Amino acid sequence: MAEQIAASSWESNTRNPFNYEKVEQVTRDQATAWLTLEEITQQLNLFGDESQDTYLTSLELAVRFAIEDFLGFAIFPTQYRVYYGSMGTYNQQINLDLPEVSPGATGVTINNVSFWDQTPTLTTIASSGWFYDPTGNRVILNAIPTTMSTQMANPIQVLYTVKANPIGQYPVIKQAGLLLLTHLYNNRSDSTTVKLKTIPFGVEVLLRPYKTLVM
Repeated sequence: MAEQIAASSWESNTRNPFNYEKVEQVTRDQATAWLTLEEITQQLNLFGDESQDTYLTSLELAVRFAIEDFLGFAIFPTQYRVYYGSMGTYNQQINLDLPEVSPGATGVTINNVSFWDQTPTLTTIASSGWFYDPTGNRVILNAIPTTMSTQMANPIQVLYTVKANPIGQYPVIKQAGLLLLTHLYNNRSDSTTVKLKTIPFGVEVLLRPYKTLVM
């Protein structure tokens, strides 16, 4: 009889879409330009003016991060580490859901799946012991290792990379980025004496159809 790891309502035939405990961003591209300086200077009418290029480059990065965070997907590859608590029983198959990825995404690379053993030592699980299900956006672990720690709060980890989403290169998305950059360029303080109004067809209106639906 399989030994019970921890009391859990998890059942083999059901799937909790939020069964991870926490997620952290490991790496995020901060070097590749999304909006080119030519596109930016055209937008701001800074023809022939290169004196602000360093500032505009930093502003472009801030805009891209804001657009990615709003849409819920990566314009450039981003790596995450997600943690899972003890669940189920030893030698039992479990599903490990991945946050920060749209269901059905094909642009995901699973870098490794690991667990803390009783030592405790972080141990990598061989790729033959799990597989990625893109239709459910989850890693399916064939069996919980019998040597997994019962003391660690979140003994299972998945490290994965979300590839660049092609939607990030759509003209409408880039135009939203240019609109946001223009706003930040023209308003360099968090306060104003003028009552500002959002333009009718502004950044959020352009982005909303492409925003990841969070259930």
